[in-house]
This record gives sequence, C-alpha cells and structure tokens, in this order.
Amino acid sequence: MDNNLKSKTYDELIELAAACGQKAFTAKYLFTFIHQKDAADIQDITPLSKAFRQKLTDDGYTISGIELLEKHDDPDGTIKFVFELADSARIEAVRLKDGKRNTLCISTQAGCRMGCKFCATGQLKFQRNLTAAEIVDQLYQVEKYCGKIHNVVYMGMGEPLDNFDNVMASVSILNDENGRNIGIRHITLSTCGLPQQIRQLSTSPLQPRLAISLHAPNDTIRKEIMRVAAKHSLHDLMTALKSYQSVTNKRITMEYCMIDTINDQVHHAKELIRLLRPLKVNVNLIELNPFAGCPYATSSNNQIRRFAQTLTDAGIETVIRFKRGQTIKAACGQLGATWLKDKE
Repeated sequence: MDNNLKSKTYDELIELAAACGQKAFTAKYLFTFIHQKDAADIQDITPLSKAFRQKLTDDGYTISGIELLEKHDDPDGTIKFVFELADSARIEAVRLKDGKRNTLCISTQAGCRMGCKFCATGQLKFQRNLTAAEIVDQLYQVEKYCGKIHNVVYMGMGEPLDNFDNVMASVSILNDENGRNIGIRHITLSTCGLPQQIRQLSTSPLQPRLAISLHAPNDTIRKEIMRVAAKHSLHDLMTALKSYQSVTNKRITMEYCMIDTINDQVHHAKELIRLLRPLKVNVNLIELNPFAGCPYATSSNNQIRRFAQTLTDAGIETVIRFKRGQTIKAACGQLGATWLKDKE
C-alpha cells in the first residue's frame, strides 16, 4: 500500500477522509495543499484539525518527494534533471522550451522492461514502477527552476502503459482543477504498443493524447529493433488502435526513429503509408540519438527529408523532430545513457 498522500487522487482522498470520519471538504484541503501549494508535511496543512493531522501521521501517512541530484543545461535550452528516489533508484526528466511554453518529458519507471535496441533506457536493468507521487513530483520539482509547465509528455524512462494504474492516477492528479489543472489535451502518453492496455485506455474516463513508438513498417524490422514486437505483432497493435480510435475518435501520433538503412528507405515509407491508411494519424520522424553500445547509425538529413516528403505526398501529416538536448544526453532514447556508459 502506498501511504504517500501525494499519490492519491482527489476521489481517493475523499474516501480516506470519509473513512476517518471527516467531511468531504477536508479532502480538498489535503489535495490543494499537496498539489497546489507543495505542502511537504501533513502538519503544514493547517486548515485540518490537529486531531485529524495526528491521526493521519499515526496511521502511517506521509507527504514525501523525490530528491534533485543533478541539473544539466544544453545550449539549445533543454534542461535535464536527475532525481533520486527513496530507495536510491534514479530517474531523469527533461524540460523542453518552445517559445514561452515549457514541455516536460517525465519518467514512469526506473529502468525499462521493453529493451528497445535504439534506446539507452531499454538497456538498463528494470528496477520498478514509479508511484503516482514520484511521477507528479518530477513536475513539481522542475517548476521550482523553470516556472509553469504547460505540456506533459510521458516519454521519459520506462513504458507508461506497463505502469498503467500509477500513470493514470498521476494524469488524474495533474489534470485536476484543484491541483496543477493541466488540460488533458496537453498531456500525452507514449507507448511502444501494448494492445490490452491501449484498449483499457480507450475506456478510461480521462483521455490524454496517445503516441505510439512504432519505428518500423513491418514485423520483421520491428522484431529486430524492438523486443515487444516478438510478443505483440503489428496486426495486434493496429487492431487495438482501430478499436481505440472507434471509441475515442482521437488522432494518434506515430513516433518513428530514423535508423540508417534499417527503416529509412523510400520503400519503407511506402510500406508505412499502407500500414497507417486505416487510421487517423500524424507522424513524428525522430533522429536516432546515439549512446554507448548502440548498434545503429542515424539516417542522414537528406534521407529523413526524403522519407518525410513521401509521407506528406501521401497526405499524412509529418513533422521531423531534430536533435535537442543531445550534448547532455537528454534527447529521445538517451535517458540513462550516462549510467549505461558507467556500467560498461
């Protein structure tokens, strides 16, 4: 049981208050003080009676946070934050600057089970899922240095849908009007493609944006570069996405890492077009970001543009995401790369 009050949604705090014989409004005090005013101790929530505060403490409830260990700045404005958790596990989060707006890429697991070959995090040993408190606290800590975060992308370390319950609790917390009140359209979940969880997401009362780490137009290539493809075929994934879209009618973002000669040829683009035709999608082409031991090379800029033009000519909205934060190992696929190098 997670006794950190920061992990609990507003509805869960209402249930907790009722179980303690308190009125529902006490839950609002708890939630707003924790998620709006960054209360770090139950005793700091002074609108609550001393008796109730003491009962929460006696029952083992806490308000604990993660510790900032390092902060790295890239010349392009990207900032990487390294956090340590209570059990000494470490995670990273990345702030991206877009004009006056801040986007935060947050982690959902310490390590990752998925093992994608082009991703440094996938080469690290999986340690555990993060709690909802550890997920949202990344944002709270970063805001102390960068100001308000406008967009949240669950694209950091770990597979978000492999930690479904804690991730969705964190989405609820960040979206709640009594907390940070981040609009649900400004929250994106990225997954390598877990069909069952995608279907589960389609029936969730909260509907963040969905992004799929696709990276290949066929099963042969996908199995070579992504371990998850051995368990879930593209047919299974596309069937789940069609079901998701039939329920939500939401556009899906397809993320596609450009790997030299492996998946970046024009015939690959044409195969990708045929695969995506049944769906309402847009495509983000991402430059491969190298790390120690990565077996692949980055596609040339000309090849990436040729690939993008092929998709665009077919009517698929396509954006090229060029490297950001690479000098501090904060670009896509590089989180945890420093630890991997140390390990080697």
